[in-house]
Amino acid sequence: MVAVSFSPKSRQDILDIGDYIAQDSRANARRFVGKLIVQCERIGNSPLGYAGREDLAAGLRMAALARYVIFFRVIDGAVRIERVLHSARNLPAVLESDQKSE
Repeated sequence: MVAVSFSPKSRQDILDIGDYIAQDSRANARRFVGKLIVQCERIGNSPLGYAGREDLAAGLRMAALARYVIFFRVIDGAVRIERVLHSARNLPAVLESDQKSE
């Protein structure tokens, strides 16, 4: 297993997801955010086994959990979670905006 780290944007994504779900149920929010974190950690077991998304950004890969997509990169042998986004969002536009702001 390789080390998994989170970008500031991915941390904020996870907080926002939890806040959104908590509007209906705090318990469900805690459970789902926990599942997101576990899925992110599982990526570290086999990061190259997940689909590449070079069409969205160089070196980008993705994993799914329910209706959310976890975008990550493998950098120097470690996994960096870049974003955690709902699949209904305009993913190319969000990721393109991220690249412009870097």
